[in-house]
Amino acid sequence: MLDTETKRRIDTARDILVGKVPDPKSQVEQITIALIYKFMDDMDAESEEFGGKRKFFANEFARYGWAKLMRSGLGGHETLNLYAEAIAKMPENPGIPLLFRDIFKNAYLPYRDPETLKMFLKVIDEFSYDHSERLGDAFEYLLSVLGSQGDAGQFRTPRHIIDFMVEIIDPKKTETVLDPACGTAGFLISSYKHILRGNSSPAKDESRMMNDESQTNSSFNLHNSPFPSGDLLTPDDRGRLAQNFKGYDISPDMVRLSLVNMYLHGFAAPHIFEYDTLTSQDRWNEYADVILANPPFMSPKGGIKPHNRFSVQSKRSEVLFVDYMAEHLTPSGRAGIIVPEGIIFQSQTAYTQLRKMLVEEYLVAVVSLPAGVFNPYSGVKTSILILDKWLARKTNTIAFFKIENDGFGLGAQRREIDKNDLPQAQTEIGEYLRRLRAGESVADFQPTLGLIVEKEKVAANGDYNLSGERYGQKPRFLHAKWPTVAVREICTFMTGGTPTSTVAEYYENGTVPWLVSGDIHKFEIRDCEKRITEKGVENSNARFLPKDSVLIALNGQGKTRGTVALLRMKGATCNQSLVAITPSLPPRAISEFIFWVMRSMYSDIRVLTGDNERSGLNIPILKNIHIPLPPLEVQKEIVAEIEGYQKVINGARAVLDNYRPTFPSTPTGRW
Repeated sequence: MLDTETKRRIDTARDILVGKVPDPKSQVEQITIALIYKFMDDMDAESEEFGGKRKFFANEFARYGWAKLMRSGLGGHETLNLYAEAIAKMPENPGIPLLFRDIFKNAYLPYRDPETLKMFLKVIDEFSYDHSERLGDAFEYLLSVLGSQGDAGQFRTPRHIIDFMVEIIDPKKTETVLDPACGTAGFLISSYKHILRGNSSPAKDESRMMNDESQTNSSFNLHNSPFPSGDLLTPDDRGRLAQNFKGYDISPDMVRLSLVNMYLHGFAAPHIFEYDTLTSQDRWNEYADVILANPPFMSPKGGIKPHNRFSVQSKRSEVLFVDYMAEHLTPSGRAGIIVPEGIIFQSQTAYTQLRKMLVEEYLVAVVSLPAGVFNPYSGVKTSILILDKWLARKTNTIAFFKIENDGFGLGAQRREIDKNDLPQAQTEIGEYLRRLRAGESVADFQPTLGLIVEKEKVAANGDYNLSGERYGQKPRFLHAKWPTVAVREICTFMTGGTPTSTVAEYYENGTVPWLVSGDIHKFEIRDCEKRITEKGVENSNARFLPKDSVLIALNGQGKTRGTVALLRMKGATCNQSLVAITPSLPPRAISEFIFWVMRSMYSDIRVLTGDNERSGLNIPILKNIHIPLPPLEVQKEIVAEIEGYQKVINGARAVLDNYRPTFPSTPTGRW
């Protein structure tokens, strides 16, 4: 977990630079170079302390040592010139390993203000390299300031989304892990931590947690726990891990940041390569057991000019990256890929061909993410494709999940909130995949956050659309694992009667609403044209209906039969064509919830009585309908969400209903 003092130092360093280096990526690069410079001197000092010799700042490079750079009496311009010369010449230093030479490749000082540099170096001097796990956390915090990389379409993937994907894909200690668009190596670091956690003894990691003075029980979780020990790994295991992690990126700046990130997390010689995944064939024959990535979403003007070994011919980067990752899985390989919505439903040939290939050979699940996940840098809507090459060829289904809340508000600030679907989604996806691997049926598996669709249905019209809503995804509460109850257990039922002839003559000018089946075509009933006098009600067979009753038409003509409405008025009554359903006391359900469930599940009379148009509903049928029954507070939340959507729909309808187009006439008044 990042301690407060280290965070303060990083923030201070950025504050010093911001006036001269406004670009966040450039700030990160300058801090990275300075930290590695300082850490090399720390390692030299440690070597001397134990009787060894300096190797990083030796011979002609000795004059660049950190102590000489920071010595008192050295003028500002002298310090600036010495530091700028040192970082420019460092790639030529024979005493540093290739990793460090790569880090300093093309490094330079982008400003010439000695006062800014001296203040900056003073903050860097407060850091020390002691192989502490905190340095890795500190660097991850530093990388978190990176945002949009503009034209490249690169967006920093939020840490909790990375960890969510890694937990689902579940990389193992013997498997190769690749990110072909690795950026700052976030997926690789998270995968490494996941493997260490899976190979750590609980007692040892618990002790590490208790010894961490900055750690509290309330904050201990997957994302901010101390770096796992991995004490159950053998030396051979660790050696294999060092070789099994690879990353590619086209940007030398991103490669530099990835190298530092991997180094500070225990990789002495990380395998991060500057490589154009889409146009170069040098690594085409390299495959991986696990691929995790958030590839660039945007293509340069004119498109990508790829080589001809891709299965899908396209110039779109997102299409080519997904194709590359699918094709570079081993026979039992798995992948988690963040993709823009274009991959999900675009109708162009390349997109359709890609989806067809995925559905037939690779895809096992699709996870829809909220549109604000990448705020404040981008509002792009994304999804996660879960690929499993072995499982996909064994199963005839694809699971679709929808995340509405990821634990953070979807505004620009992305403040933490209580609502978080990710843990539930992780559990349900895990159970779905477990059943597939065990050869168990998924026919009775109804995930709360999604649905399972047969591949045949996805392929039916040839566009292979990967949007869950396309295949009849119902409102969340209908999939929820709440107990179901018969309506008779939680409601009372009331019907009316035929009005007497004395009452009938007062319909037009009366004061009490009398409802018949033809009055409930609308969702709600707030008023009614047909009324009777209060005096007439006494002899009319009428009974007053409770306000907020759910009304259902037992019979009637055409579409009226089976209509469901919600009574929003007092003092109404009805004839025998309607039945009013009201929650019993003490209430276990609210009327609005019953209304929306009944309307969603049973609005068509044929569902209950067959296709015979003369068939009618009756109270015994209604009493035996079973509905889900969440707690009252959850019912209220569900109703509020649905009614919010309904207001938007009603507003759009009102605009359309009142729209009257006007057309300009010709000078002669004729068309």
